[in-house]
Amino acid sequence: MAAGLRDLGAAVRTIRLADHAIPPGVVSDLGDGDEWPWIRREVLRSQILIFASPTWLGRPSSLAQRALERMHAMLIETREDGKPVAYDRVAGVVATGNEDGAHHVVSEISGALVDLGYTIPGQSWACWNPGSEPGPFYRDTEQGHRYAYRVAGKMAGNLYAVACALWDRPFPLEFSRDAG
Repeated sequence: MAAGLRDLGAAVRTIRLADHAIPPGVVSDLGDGDEWPWIRREVLRSQILIFASPTWLGRPSSLAQRALERMHAMLIETREDGKPVAYDRVAGVVATGNEDGAHHVVSEISGALVDLGYTIPGQSWACWNPGSEPGPFYRDTEQGHRYAYRVAGKMAGNLYAVACALWDRPFPLEFSRDAG
């Protein structure tokens, strides 16, 4: 995914939530020791957000859920122009793991991001899943890699195209039927 976006000219930064102290809550800043404000700033500096989560028991990871809970504050936050902070930004989801449920993880995370104001282009998700039974980890096998690369490349292209379109023509603050 990252390589596909870089090939299109996008700068890519990875933030691994497990490396940061993110206490539970639904506000943007919980004070001393909370690293979420820094992560939030980085997320809002980005036109494209790739939200990745392993699939555990058919569900997003607890860290993914924690991030969505902290992003909940974005529902009431606006930019200087009055738009919600996530408007005019695109997002996609990557679900990893070696069990079924990846589509559920994608839909859970995508639904939350849409609620926040992100635009989710069609086919802006990717997953690797060797089947419904426990199996090897992605890094331990070559099974399905070619398919995963192809899907990730399409995802990168779709995200980039829609991000460019929104950059050139952002959502209007107010809509009018009289507008030409």
